[in-house]
Amino acid sequence: MMNHRVADQRGKANFGWLDSNHSFSFGSYYHPQHMGFRRLRVINEDRITPSSGFDTHSHRDMEIISYVISGALKHEDSVGNVAIIPPGDIQRMSAGTGISHSEYNHSDEQVTHFLQIWIEPNQYGITPGYEQKSFADRLQPGELLLIGSENGRDDSILIHQDVNLYVAKLDPNQSIEHLYDQNRHIWVQVIHGDLTINGKRIQAGDGLAISEENKLQILAEKNSEILIFDLA
Repeated sequence: MMNHRVADQRGKANFGWLDSNHSFSFGSYYHPQHMGFRRLRVINEDRITPSSGFDTHSHRDMEIISYVISGALKHEDSVGNVAIIPPGDIQRMSAGTGISHSEYNHSDEQVTHFLQIWIEPNQYGITPGYEQKSFADRLQPGELLLIGSENGRDDSILIHQDVNLYVAKLDPNQSIEHLYDQNRHIWVQVIHGDLTINGKRIQAGDGLAISEENKLQILAEKNSEILIFDLA
């Protein structure tokens, strides 16, 4: 069973400094058929103008992941973390009992383009935490790379939920396959490119929810980059 979330049907918000597309209900955008997928609650594709960003605000009991596509984010939080997140890094902030943070475009010239991802945790009331890792040197075209998991295996970031998060980059006409347990569920988010997955053509900004299957067959029509969420 597949459900195609077409990019131009996503929710939209534009505040001048922020241009955002919401795969799921978020903020003032509400759609009862798009409230999330399994424990995946938010995928916002955000573009922040130079020298702008999200002022300090608070969260609790949520796993918040940033995946920078271009530009760079500057992160600061109430437990003392200060970091720059470039493309090729993945950041995870566990809000737990409560954390305040800000996220700004680090550049005064270039737009920062990134995915803001929220995953509901399997533990509530944990101590807030932060983790950031680079995968740029490990990612090879035509391969799936694990960048997030419940146990942090294979040098992935630790996510407090039963999820395996993969990234893949593919050259034109490259194909890859992902085998998984039929009881699990898949969300594919296309960062850029043009692909066919299990016979369904998807493009930049699209999402694809897949259940009751056990294999992904992915073929790129042109240079492509995707995230794959393998969820309980």
